[in-house]
Amino acid sequence: MVKNIGIDIIEVERFRKIVARGDNFAQKVLTEKEFAHYQTLTEKRKTEYLGGRFAIKEAFSKALGTGIGKAVAFQDVETLNNKLGAPITSSRVFEGKIFSTIAHDDHEIVAVIVLEEEPGWTRLMRKLLKKLSWRKK
Repeated sequence: MVKNIGIDIIEVERFRKIVARGDNFAQKVLTEKEFAHYQTLTEKRKTEYLGGRFAIKEAFSKALGTGIGKAVAFQDVETLNNKLGAPITSSRVFEGKIFSTIAHDDHEIVAVIVLEEEPGWTRLMRKLLKKLSWRKK
């Protein structure tokens, strides 16, 4: 069941300037794994990557209904790529499925997040079974 959606749009020029200033902002926004990949990129790709990851994190916080800084921080959301290059987003503050996409051109970067969760009773049963599973060991 879809819980919510979020969208964010970023100006590429803004992130070109941020990337040109060094890695401080990237280290604040990106997780350790995201930052390790970021360091391997050309300056043009760094702009797209950092802008895309920032937009994904903002879109995620909007879908969660909190915004960045209240219930979710930049480090709580991580987007890596699968073997084909598609973004795979995960978060330690949301247990359901996360669907994400990032698009960009020379001027803008757009990110969309869809949060999906199980119906309430299914979620409750899964949590209960998880808590009871320690007794089996």
